[in-house]
Amino acid sequence: MSSSLLLLDLDCNKLSGRISPAICYFFNSLGAVMLRANRFEGEIPDFSTISSTNLQFLDVSNNHFSGKLPTWLWSNTYLWILDLSINHFEGSIPMGLCNLVHLEFLDLSENQLSGTLPSCSNPQRMTHVHLRKNKLSGPLSPAFNGSSSLVTLDLSENNLTGNIPDWVGTLPTLSVLLLKANQFDGGFPIHFCRLSRLSILDLSHNKLSGHLPSCLATLTFNPSREKYITYPIYNYVMFSAFGSVLADIRLTIYELIHSKALSDGELPSSQVYFAMYEGEIAIEFSTKKQQYRYAGTLLDLLSAIDLSCNQLTGMIPPALGNLSEIRGLNLSHNNLFGPLPSTFSNLKQTESLDLSYNNLNGRIPSELTELTALEVFSVAHNNLSGPLPDRKAQFGTFDESSYEGNPLLCGPPLNKSCSEGPPSASSSEEHGPIDMGELYISFAVSYGIIFLATVIVLYINPYWRRVCFYFIEDCSTTCYYFIVDCFRKLPCFRRNI
Repeated sequence: MSSSLLLLDLDCNKLSGRISPAICYFFNSLGAVMLRANRFEGEIPDFSTISSTNLQFLDVSNNHFSGKLPTWLWSNTYLWILDLSINHFEGSIPMGLCNLVHLEFLDLSENQLSGTLPSCSNPQRMTHVHLRKNKLSGPLSPAFNGSSSLVTLDLSENNLTGNIPDWVGTLPTLSVLLLKANQFDGGFPIHFCRLSRLSILDLSHNKLSGHLPSCLATLTFNPSREKYITYPIYNYVMFSAFGSVLADIRLTIYELIHSKALSDGELPSSQVYFAMYEGEIAIEFSTKKQQYRYAGTLLDLLSAIDLSCNQLTGMIPPALGNLSEIRGLNLSHNNLFGPLPSTFSNLKQTESLDLSYNNLNGRIPSELTELTALEVFSVAHNNLSGPLPDRKAQFGTFDESSYEGNPLLCGPPLNKSCSEGPPSASSSEEHGPIDMGELYISFAVSYGIIFLATVIVLYINPYWRRVCFYFIEDCSTTCYYFIVDCFRKLPCFRRNI
C-alpha cells in the first residue's frame, strides 16, 4: 500500500522513540502526515523523498522532537498547513519559510526558537500565524507587511522589543492580535484604530506608555467567524489527489452527514471520518482572572481587550463605553487616573471588567448596576470614594475583594458605614484617652531629654555655665525694668506716687 498511501494518521497515541528515516522512502505519495500528541523524540525524519507537490499537511505537534527546523521543509511549496508546536526545536526561523507560498496555517508555538522573524515579500495566503512562547527577539520585522489575508497573529511570550510597527495597523482582515508578555515600549499604537475587523487584542505585560486613544472606540470588536474556521484536512488532500473524480462523492457525504441518515447508521465509520476530520484554530487568552483556551464556537463568541500591566497614563476615554459587544476589558496595573466613566453602563455584553491597581478617583457610577452579564468586577487598589453601587443584579454577587485598597469607599459589602455624622461618644471615649496619653508621654519624654542635656552640658563645661549665668542675669534685669516701666504707666500707680 505504501506506493499509494495518501494519509498517515497516528495522532493521539502513546508511540515513542525515534522515527527511522528509512520509512520515508516508502511513503513518497503522502499528502498528509499526522503524528500529533505522541512521545516521538529526536529529529523529524527527512521527508524530502515525498513529492513537493503532494505533501500539503504536516502536524507533529505535542511531541519531543528536537534540533533545528528541518531544511527539507522549505522545498514543499504546496504545503498548506504546518504545525510543529509544543516540541523542543531551537535555532532561528530560516528565510526558506518564504518559499511556502501556499502556506495558510503556521504554528511553531512553545519551542525554543530564537532570532527575528524573516520578512517575506509575498505573504498573501498566510491566514493564521502562531509563534507564542519562544525566544524570538529584537524589533518586530515587517514579516507580514502587505498581507491581505492574515486573521490571527500570535507572538505572545517572546522577547520582542521596540515600538509596535505601523504596518500592523494596515492588515485589513486581522481579527486576533496577541502580543502579550514581550518588551514592546512607546505609546499606544494609534494605527490600531484602523483594524476594522479586530475582535481580540492582547497587549498586556509590556512597557507601553501614553494615553489610551479615544478612536479605539470606533472599532466594533464584534465576534468574527473568520477566526475559528475549521480545516477539513482529509477532504482537501483527497480532493487534490483525485481531482474532480471525488467531487460528487464528497458532496454526497456532506449531505448525508447533515441529514437523519447519519444518525440511523447508514454511513460506515470510515466514510464519516473521511468527511469530518477537521482542525480547529485555538488561542490562549486571560479573562475573568484565569487563562483559558478558546477554540471553535467559543473563539467565535470571544471579543476582548487586555492592556493590563503596562505604563498607560491619563483618563479612561468615556468613548470606550461604545464597545457594546465586548466580552472582556482589562485595564488593570497601569497609571490611569480620573473618574470611572459612567458610559461603561453601555457594556451590556461584558462579562469581565478589571480596572484594579490604577489611580482612579471619584465615585463608582451607580449606572454600572445595569451590567447584568458581568461576572467579574474589580476596582481594587485605586483612590475611589463614596458609597458603593446598590447590591442588586450582578453587583449583589461581588465581595469586598472587588473594592479593597480604596479607604474612602463605604457601604456593603465593606465593613464601613457611609454615615457622615460626627463620631459617636463611645468612639471618642475609646480612642481619645489613648491618643492624648501618647501625646502627653511624648511631650514629657522630649522635655526630660532637653532638661537633662542642658544640665549635663552646664556641669561639664565651665564656659557654658558662665554664659548661662550672664544670660539669666541679663534676662532678670531686663524683665525687672520692663515690669517697673509698665507699672509707671498705670494711672493708679501715678496717683499713689
